[in-house]
Amino acid sequence: MVKKWDIFGNIISSAYRKRVLIALEEKPKTPSMLEKELNIKIAHISRTLTELEGLKVISCLTPRLRKGRMYFITKLGKNAMKEINER
Repeated sequence: MVKKWDIFGNIISSAYRKRVLIALEEKPKTPSMLEKELNIKIAHISRTLTELEGLKVISCLTPRLRKGRMYFITKLGKNAMKEINER
């Protein structure tokens, strides 16, 4: 189990992780949508999504799809962002 402060530290230590989480707060998105919106290369988006999934702050709505996977922020992710925004 990942602890709250480990999640917090992991998110704030990476601008990519923080930007992706902020983008997913609005609505679920695909990696391509995030790439265009955030102007971050798809390889960085993919790695960031994998890292955030490992922290359980995001989840994939369509894990069986090879292309067009939709990611959303979990309750844990929303709580982490709330903590980050309060600082």
